[in-house]
Order: sequence, then structure tokens, then C-alpha cells
Amino acid sequence: MSDLKARFDDAVTASRQLSARPSNATLLTLYALFKQASLGDVSGERPDMFDAIGTAKYDAWDALRGTSRDAAMQRYIELIAKLQAG
Repeated sequence: MSDLKARFDDAVTASRQLSARPSNATLLTLYALFKQASLGDVSGERPDMFDAIGTAKYDAWDALRGTSRDAAMQRYIELIAKLQAG
């Protein structure tokens, strides 16, 4: 396992133990970065307009299209570190 992947896995674990709940916008960013780091570019169809949460998640992930998995992992790690610092 690469050092980056190990640090990413540690950040994912740390995300479940944050002392304060992040804002919805930050949670959406974390979701999108996690999906991009784990699966790459978004796939599947965009949810319909009646699924506001699903649409928001899809759009956030789609906004990262073309971002490398390594870059997404690094951004996720940095965001979790920032949240931990308060």
C-alpha cells in the first residue's frame, strides 16, 4: 500500500471521529473527493430533480471529473486535517 493510500485511509477513519459536524457544503466536498479518490470519474445517470440530495452529490462528484485519484486523495487528507485543527 502506498503512503498516500495509507494516509487517505487514516483520513477516512478520522472523518468519522471529528469533534464537530462539518457544514453540508463541506460534507458534500468530502463525499465528492472520497468518490473521486475511490472510483475515479462519476458514472451512471444523474438522479432526477426530485432527488435533491442525490443530485447534489452527483453534481459535486461530477465537478471533479478529470481529477486524478491521487490528487483527490491529497485534497481529502488536507481537508480532514483542516477540520481536525478547527
